[in-house]
Order: sequence, then structure tokens, then C-alpha cells
Amino acid sequence: MNTSAIEISNVIKVYPAEDQQHPVVALNGVDLEIKQGEIFVLLGPNGAGKSTLINIISGLGRKTSGSVKVFGYDVEKEYAMTRRLIGVVPQETNYDPYFTTRTILEQQSGLMGIGPKDRWVDEIVDRLKLAPHQYKSTRYLSGGMRRRLLVAKALVHRPKILILDEPTAGVDVTLRKELWDFVLELNRSGTTIVLTTHYLDEAERIAQRVAFINNGSVQEIGSLKDLKEKHKKKNLEEMYFHVLEVANEEANL
Repeated sequence: MNTSAIEISNVIKVYPAEDQQHPVVALNGVDLEIKQGEIFVLLGPNGAGKSTLINIISGLGRKTSGSVKVFGYDVEKEYAMTRRLIGVVPQETNYDPYFTTRTILEQQSGLMGIGPKDRWVDEIVDRLKLAPHQYKSTRYLSGGMRRRLLVAKALVHRPKILILDEPTAGVDVTLRKELWDFVLELNRSGTTIVLTTHYLDEAERIAQRVAFINNGSVQEIGSLKDLKEKHKKKNLEEMYFHVLEVANEEANL
């Protein structure tokens, strides 16, 4: 039995430069395996390649070369299958602000091929505390409620993998706690969680394994326990800055 949720092999992503002489290498030979049912955290500075990698996994972007598989399915050749297996919570709003919360979730359910009898919109809005706001135009929602709606939209088709790209950026403490409680509940039910965040305290509390990415390359990968012992660091924050410092030193040699 294949226990890999996501397999990434030697993935390279190059963006052509406007002058055609200095292309930008966003990903430089990334190799990663994310196991089924785990909570996996991608850490790195802005511009490290995290969002580029997420876009490639979810089919929103195309790699230059390499291989990406989701539960054994190629993300480009078998896109229709892999798209049904993944739910993505992006950093930015990706819905029409003039529709109601309920309308957006019903429409997304339909787009994912879920018939009215099989939808779980009622449960989602209740669990994410969106029920009192489900018939409001989303342009009247607070920032926190909009983040909840992004999570709800990603879950309408019951994905096996939930990808969260900076899900708690700019939201209050209450929402952060409620969101992580829900994410952990989803994980306990078998959902694989892939997360990017700049909140290292959050990552340390929930991560089972972490990967540090810098300048488009994976610098370190492993469990928190193993990496702390390897680098003799007491917490994730110390380890984060140590790994990036070493990577930058090596890049300047």
C-alpha cells in the first residue's frame, strides 16, 4: 500500500526574465515526500518558493521539470483526479464579494461535482461558526469571517489533503485557536494537512514533520524532535534561524 499523500521528485520551476537573460529559479530540484495522514509544515522566508510549490501541487501552476504525484496520480496528466483530492486555502480571497456565504459554498460544491443530497454545507457553516452569516453578502464579512469562508470553500468536496497557505495571517487569537482545533479534528479523521506559516509557535504546536525551504531548495526535513537533537536547538524558532543562516552562508561561498 502506498502511504505517500504527495511525492515530489526533482521539481524545478523557472520563470523567464523580461530581458530573456536572467531567468528566476523559484524551485531548484525539490524532493519531498508527505505521508498520508500527517501534518507537514513548510517553513521559509518570503520568496523561498513555498507558494510556488503549493501552486504546482494543487494544479494552479506548472513546473518546468520534475514529477509531482498525489496519491500516485500525476498532477498534470491526471489533473481532474488530483484536484478532487486536494482542498486549498489560499492567502488571498478567491470568491465573488457580491455573493452570499451560502451561495459561494453551494456553487463550489456544484463545481466539484457534488449533488445536493451529498453536500455538507450545513455542517461546515456550523462547525466554522459561519451559520449566522451564511445569507450575508461576503463583502460585509469581517476579515476573520472571510478567512473562515476560505477554509469552508476548500472543504466542500471532503478532500483527502488540505493545504493551508498562511491561514492565520492577520486574524485574531480566537479565530486562530478555533481554526487549529478544527484542523486537528480533520487530521484525526484522516485528512493530510500541509501548512505554510510564519507563526513558528503555531508550527511547533501542531507539526509532525517540517521542511525548511530557502532560495527554492529544501535545506532540512524531518520531525521536530529529530531536528532539534541534530542541531542542538531548544525550539523551532532557534532552529529556523540557524538553518537559514547556514543556508545563506553556503549560498555565498
